[in-house]
Amino acid sequence: MMYSDLTDFLSDLERKRLLARIAEPVSPDLEIAAVTDRACKSPGGGPALLFDKPTGYDMPVATNVYGSTERMCLALGVKALDDLAREIDELMTPQMPEGIMDALRMLPMVGRLRDLMPKTVKDAPCHEIVQRDGTLDALPILTCWPEDGGRYITFPIVFTKDPETGMRNIGAYRMQVFDGRTTGMHWQRHKGAAQHYRVAERMKKRLDVAVALGAEPVLPYCATAPMPEGLDELLLAGFLARRRIEMVKCVTSDLEVPASSHIVLEGYVEPGERRREGPFGDHTGLYSQPDDFPVFHLTCVTRRKRPTYLTTVVGVPPMEDYYLGLASERIFLPLIRKTLPEIVDMHFPAEGIFHNLVLVSIDKRYPGHARKIMNAFWGLGQLMFSKTIVVVDKDVDVQDLSQVAWIVGTHMDPLRDIQMTKGPVDDLDDAAELPAYGGKMGIDATRKWASEGYTRAWPARVATTEAAGRRATEIWSRIRTR
Repeated sequence: MMYSDLTDFLSDLERKRLLARIAEPVSPDLEIAAVTDRACKSPGGGPALLFDKPTGYDMPVATNVYGSTERMCLALGVKALDDLAREIDELMTPQMPEGIMDALRMLPMVGRLRDLMPKTVKDAPCHEIVQRDGTLDALPILTCWPEDGGRYITFPIVFTKDPETGMRNIGAYRMQVFDGRTTGMHWQRHKGAAQHYRVAERMKKRLDVAVALGAEPVLPYCATAPMPEGLDELLLAGFLARRRIEMVKCVTSDLEVPASSHIVLEGYVEPGERRREGPFGDHTGLYSQPDDFPVFHLTCVTRRKRPTYLTTVVGVPPMEDYYLGLASERIFLPLIRKTLPEIVDMHFPAEGIFHNLVLVSIDKRYPGHARKIMNAFWGLGQLMFSKTIVVVDKDVDVQDLSQVAWIVGTHMDPLRDIQMTKGPVDDLDDAAELPAYGGKMGIDATRKWASEGYTRAWPARVATTEAAGRRATEIWSRIRTR
């Protein structure tokens, strides 16, 4: 089942007992974030939370909506995230039909291709109320952590277009509220919207910006997805939703926004205008440093009559964003395999905060193969930010951190198997000596071959015989049922 509306999604989560409703007043100033943090740290990610009465506001606040594997799967309409990986792989590797029955079986996949393109509608729920003089003061925007620079919109879907090509970009960039009509726009230098802004500044043009809040469940995920530059995130959204995403034209600009949005903020950024933004308690678990960023000017607020404010809280992992990253890990694996078919699996542990630690298992085929994978990752899209890459053999389960730690400790010689290099790093990496530029490490924890200079006999892994294993299973099953 795919949800076309956030309200329906939240209602279904409540019916499934995957959402906790908080009826008592809770303050958007630190309290909602503190409760959300407790939920995120619970086993399995805790429940989604719906705060009915944020203190001082009549608009409910939803947090931790995507903060478990089960809810992430529900939002994307699958039983398991790997199901999506298989669908994408089938789409990218079509088989020639051998007869009429094979051709008929392929028709649903052809329909999926038709769903990729969004469609424009004239009327939309997000236009039920139009406020050209609206302000941000009416929204229950959170202050998440004590040393934050202010209130932050943390789950926006930000729409921009390249002023030269008209190519659309969708991203999730935090927005610090400066006052009722202006915010910061945290466009890190590597992001697509930052490139649109650089083009606008070169052309000395104002850049229109639209911000959707609380759109249909598939879209907030797509705003976080590491799509290749130049590819519209709405193509991914249409594929995942299995239907064309409905868009509606903004009131004060030529941009389009999801018709399903609960709230839309329309506005612009001026070329050359910067303002100090931060600090902010970030997904690294540390406060990101204050810096100068573009300023978003609000021109219009449109919304539903009864909107829900969807937001997220980031901080010391694990938090909700881990599950959004997990979805990208599984969805983009088949795409990466098209370039690197020897990859068996990959994993971004919560503790690694996406880029700090990447685990990869490979079907090793030749000497130095692990180092080839390291260098390929450092040159592949947002994987270029990977600070530490660990490469293991195909018989190692990279989803099992204990197994990976054991293999690294027994298969890696520090003098021989560590590769150091320099390159781009995440803007939020304060350990780097320079902003956005620092060191990287690759660890080859595969079994070493004679052709790689290893002259000793590699030890075999300890394991019992099949017969003894079957006997142990029989006996252990009886012991466990006593």
